[in-house]
Formats: sequence, C-alpha cells, structure tokens
Amino acid sequence: MAWIWRFEAADGTETAPAVEPEEFTTQGDAESWIGEVWKELLEGGAAQVRLFEDGTEIYKMSLSAAAEA
Repeated sequence: MAWIWRFEAADGTETAPAVEPEEFTTQGDAESWIGEVWKELLEGGAAQVRLFEDGTEIYKMSLSAAAEA
C-alpha cells in the first residue's frame, strides 16, 4: 500500500509542494508528516491537500483552516 498527498492551490489546481514528500507506507506516517510541514506547504502556495491510498482518494483537508485554529 502506498499513501501519497496531492497538493492544491485554493482553486483546486495541482501545485508543486514547498516540501517534497515521500511515499508513505501507512496513513499514520502520511498524517504525521503533514502535521510537521503544513505551515511550510501553506506558505509555499498549497491551500489544501488530498490524501490518496493506492490511487483512491481518502479525504481532502484545507491547510488554511489549520492556520486559523
């Protein structure tokens, strides 16, 4: 199983991440990584992310909402 993030601008178009991700073997590893770098990703132009498991979208998350919390 491979867990990967897709990085998107506010309009939903794919954007290059400010921090290059790896391919994760567990959902927990992917989520831990995003928790560590979300501020850098947001500052680099990613407004939201989508988590995929082997090509299937699991969920979408706004990075802007995390900054407001």
